[in-house]
Amino acid sequence: MQKDPRSDRTGNLLVVIPCLNEAGHIGRLLRQLKPAMQRLDGRVVVADGGSTDGTVQIVQEIAASDDHVTLMHNPQKIQSVAVNMAVAQDAGRAEYLIRIDAHCAYPDDFCDVLMRQARSVHADSIVVSMIAEGDQTVQRINAATQNASFGNGGSAHRSVPSGTYVDHGHHALIKVAAFSDVGGYDPTFTHNEDAELDYRLRQAGYRIWLTSATTITYYPRRSWWGVGRQYFNYGTGRARNLLKHSVLPRLRQTKVMMVFPAVLLALLSPVHWIFAIPALIWVIYCLSAGIRMARRDGDPTLILCGVSAIIMHLSWSVGFWQQVIRELIPQTRRVAR
Repeated sequence: MQKDPRSDRTGNLLVVIPCLNEAGHIGRLLRQLKPAMQRLDGRVVVADGGSTDGTVQIVQEIAASDDHVTLMHNPQKIQSVAVNMAVAQDAGRAEYLIRIDAHCAYPDDFCDVLMRQARSVHADSIVVSMIAEGDQTVQRINAATQNASFGNGGSAHRSVPSGTYVDHGHHALIKVAAFSDVGGYDPTFTHNEDAELDYRLRQAGYRIWLTSATTITYYPRRSWWGVGRQYFNYGTGRARNLLKHSVLPRLRQTKVMMVFPAVLLALLSPVHWIFAIPALIWVIYCLSAGIRMARRDGDPTLILCGVSAIIMHLSWSVGFWQQVIRELIPQTRRVAR
């Protein structure tokens, strides 16, 4: 019997999709990736964190007829763990790793572009810009806010760049050797694991390139409660990152850090009105930015971007400070003993 030549396929590219309950997206995404995996001889590992909505069944059906696709179970559910597990199981066969998020939209040539960039740019990691879009009122407002500087704080990967070296960006491609050399993602990080890894990459002398050759589309949360919870987790992750590496926050991060203290200070306004000034300045800034966006785009609903920004900033700041307190209190107790 002639041996199937595909059974010896090693491939130079490993694509990892961490997911949980993505039945509405995973089938379309895998079908979209199939031509690229055939062109690039790549492998797709869907690392499922215990989906209960039919995601597993969809991946199993596709994998049964497509030897480029493999299902892997991730009992810890954490995305950072999922990617680490997939790289470990790949056992060094692939030279390049591409991380795909199931809740984003990608150009058909996304993997092709990244592989070309990896071979033409002197960098160990290729990151991309993430442009938010929404098809429902609150989601669209959250997307517009995240795309604006007053919502994203001026993050380089939240706009379309001209191509530049950066400290951090939305993870897309990374050389497996660099990823493994620094120990992969910190598996204790549920959020901000990408920025934490980028810090260690830079400390080890690796270079990160923010490409202008491709972008991805991100779909924000559809409610303000959802986006608030998300940004609370972002703030928690950022605090853990800064504390772990004993580094100072950047100016744009410091501004958002001070939102929660300003709100607490405003509680003293019955004592004297001056205590309300910092929080009042912040609220006026956010609401004014929303009004400017509505005027610029001729869309009155964008006034609510100011409300979205307030929720994002405050949630991030609360998450940041609760993590700082959680980590500092045990140290204080140990010193007291």
